[in-house]
Amino acid sequence: MPVLRNIGGLAACRADGAQAEIHVVREAALAWQNGEIRWVGPEADLPPEFGADEILDAGGRLVIPGLVDCHTHLAFAGWRAGEFEQRILGRSYLEIAEAGGGILSTVRATRTASQDDLYERSRLFLDEMLALGVTTVECKSGYGLSLEEELKQLAVYRRLAEAGPARIVPTLLAAHVVPPEYREDRGGYVDLVVEGIIPHAAGEGLARCCDVFLEQSAFTREESRRILEAGDDAGLLGKLHADQLADGGGASLAAEVGAVSADHLECISEEGIRAVAEAGVVAVSLPIATLYLNQEPMPARRLIDAGAAVAVATDFNPGSAPSYHLPFAMTLACNLQRMTPAEALKGATIYAARAVGLEDRVGSLEPGKAADFAIIDAPDVDHWLYHLRPNACVATVIGGEVTSGSLPA
Repeated sequence: MPVLRNIGGLAACRADGAQAEIHVVREAALAWQNGEIRWVGPEADLPPEFGADEILDAGGRLVIPGLVDCHTHLAFAGWRAGEFEQRILGRSYLEIAEAGGGILSTVRATRTASQDDLYERSRLFLDEMLALGVTTVECKSGYGLSLEEELKQLAVYRRLAEAGPARIVPTLLAAHVVPPEYREDRGGYVDLVVEGIIPHAAGEGLARCCDVFLEQSAFTREESRRILEAGDDAGLLGKLHADQLADGGGASLAAEVGAVSADHLECISEEGIRAVAEAGVVAVSLPIATLYLNQEPMPARRLIDAGAAVAVATDFNPGSAPSYHLPFAMTLACNLQRMTPAEALKGATIYAARAVGLEDRVGSLEPGKAADFAIIDAPDVDHWLYHLRPNACVATVIGGEVTSGSLPA
């Protein structure tokens, strides 16, 4: 079986311990077979039966679990660069949305795109994400806002999952905003989501999670609860865009309905912090969106101190977070939110895996889990996230197979 040796430091990122505990093994080795990790530990302790076959050399570099981007809007058409300038000149997110921009402008573009167009574009994005060390990607719909168009986006994600090599987690976000044709009939659109879109997406196996945008410009707390409960009844994991632009009680709702994650949380209340911590809801930080919207960041330190697990993701989308560079998001989490590099790494691995319900398979380097890992050209996690480079990832491995870069013998 293949064995990776001469690892300067291996961050196992197990679930146990505090957020800053990433379980670094110095001078480590890693063995895998049939896509699963068989052994991990100090190279000096490598059992003889693991050392006779294919020997690979990490060159003294850092090895981490494959990164998990647990919040993206991968399949979309068009860009919104004009909004970038508008925000610089002082227009707010809500002002742009009320003028016909924002999410609805992407909905218009995405509805006109073919499934093949969306697939090819998403494939290119994924290839570049893989090169950064990302191995699992959560992908939301939400730019269709009709039964046919939401299923079109989810079908793109099914094709991407089948094509591999990235692990795809499809999320239904039909409750992103109310589409224009239902502007005078909000209740009718919520009925469509609950009675039509959710049953089709779940019944056809097109979604793993159900998400809602709870915000003044999107859905109310009561509407969000109804949609999440319908998703739960259909067997979908609940997720929530919560408390991004104002405190709408989204964090506490996520706790009440047993959601796996509450994302954004820039405006979370003290009550919300206690609620997600006590309920075990993963708080997902999206610092690229914080940067682009010029907001006060999620209070990550207060959440961590309260006992909450804080994940880090990109929120890759064409408006408020037009970057899929997860290591950059991790560096921003350190600088904007006062997370340590170790906390950011755990947030982009095992905690991010928890946020999509895959912590039993990915997110850490342990025997029995998928052999998903990345080799980083840095001596340790601190240096990696401090020394911002276009890409420090030397090789990305998914299921024991190299998907980007190379593993030198």
